[in-house]
Amino acid sequence: MNERLRSRLNRIQRGALIAGVLGAVVCVAGGMINARQFFISYLFSYLFWLGIAAGSFEILMMHHLSGGRWGFLIRRPLEAATATLPLLAALFVPLLFGLGVLYEWAQPAAVAASAVLRHKHVYLNGPAFIGRMLFYFAVWIIIGSLLNRWSSQQDTTADPRPTVRARKLSGPGVLIYPVLATFACIDWVMSLEPDWYSTMFAVIILIGQVLSALTFMICLLALLRRFEPFSGIVTPADFHNLGNLVLAFVIFWTYVSFGQFLIIWSGDLPREIGWYLHRIAGSWKVVVWLLFLFHFFIPFAFLLFRSMKRRAEGLLVIAATVFLVDVIAVFWLVQPSFFKAGVHVHWLDLAALLGVGGIWIADFLFELKRRPALPQNDPRLQLVTTHAH
Repeated sequence: MNERLRSRLNRIQRGALIAGVLGAVVCVAGGMINARQFFISYLFSYLFWLGIAAGSFEILMMHHLSGGRWGFLIRRPLEAATATLPLLAALFVPLLFGLGVLYEWAQPAAVAASAVLRHKHVYLNGPAFIGRMLFYFAVWIIIGSLLNRWSSQQDTTADPRPTVRARKLSGPGVLIYPVLATFACIDWVMSLEPDWYSTMFAVIILIGQVLSALTFMICLLALLRRFEPFSGIVTPADFHNLGNLVLAFVIFWTYVSFGQFLIIWSGDLPREIGWYLHRIAGSWKVVVWLLFLFHFFIPFAFLLFRSMKRRAEGLLVIAATVFLVDVIAVFWLVQPSFFKAGVHVHWLDLAALLGVGGIWIADFLFELKRRPALPQNDPRLQLVTTHAH
C-alpha cells in the first residue's frame, strides 16, 4: 500500500479509535444512569454498523460470482469489512445483558400475561436466542474467513484455483447469508414487538444493509482515488457503474418498503397495522418524510443523470446522503417500539453511535491496511482492465 495512503489511513484510524473509546466511556456512564436507554441506544447503533459489514459480505459474494470491474476496485475494503465480523460478534455481548429490558419475551411477567408470548416462548427465549446468535456469527465468520484467505492466496500465485474456490463458495453463500440474516432480523428487530410479523420485513433490512455498505464503499473510493494505485486506474465509468448499483438498490428498497406498507394498510388488521401506527404518529411523520425525500426521491432523481454518476464529487454527495439517512432508517425501525408518541433522541443515541462506530472503523482500517490495495493475479482482472481501457 502506498505510504501516503497508509499515513492518511493511520490518522483516520487514530481519530476513530479515540472517538470510539470516548463514546464507549460515555455509554458506560450513561448505562449506570439510565440502563433502559443505554440498551435501546446501543441496539440501534449496533444494528447500523453491523449492517455495513453484513452488506459488504453480500456484495463481496456477488462480486466473486459476477467478476465485474466495479468489484475489483472495492474488493479489499469489502474484505476488510467482512473481517470485522468477529469484532461485531464480541460487540453483541452487551446486548445479552439487556434482553429483559429490550424484549417482552424475556420478561416472565409479560410472558405469563400474553397468550401470544406463551405460544412463541419455545422459540423466543434466552438460551435459544443466544444459541442462534452464536450460530449466525459462526457461519458468517467461517465463510468470510475462507473468502479472505483464498483472496490472499491468489495474491501470491498465478494459479487460478483460489479464485475458483471463492466463486464456488459464493454460490451457496449468497443464499445462506440471507436465510440466516432473515432469522437474525426476526430475533433482533422484529421480536421487539413480538405480536407483529411481516414476511418482507427482513428483505427490507437486508436491502438497506447492502445500500449502507455500497454507499460507504463509494465514499471510501472517492477518498482512495487520489492515491496510488487507485489514481492511475479509477475512471468515471467505474463511478458510473457503482452509481447504477446504488440507483437499483434505492429503487428496490423503496419498492419493497412501500409494498409492505400498502399490503398491511389495505388489510387493516389490528395486529399488523399497529407497527405502522406508532411509526407515523406525532413527530415520527417528519422521519417518514425524511426517508422518502433523502432515501428515495432525491437520490433517485439525481442518479437518473449519467453525468451525475460519472463525476466522483457528485456521486460522493449522493452516496454520503444515503449513508447518513440510513442511520435514520435504522433509528426508525428500532426507536418507535419504545417511544410511540413521537421522536425521542437521547444523548446516549449519539454516544453509542460514536462508540460502536469509532471502534468498528478503527478495526476496519486495521484490516484494510493488512491487504494489498488491489487484488493481484485474479485471472479475471486483466480481462476487465483491458476491456475498460
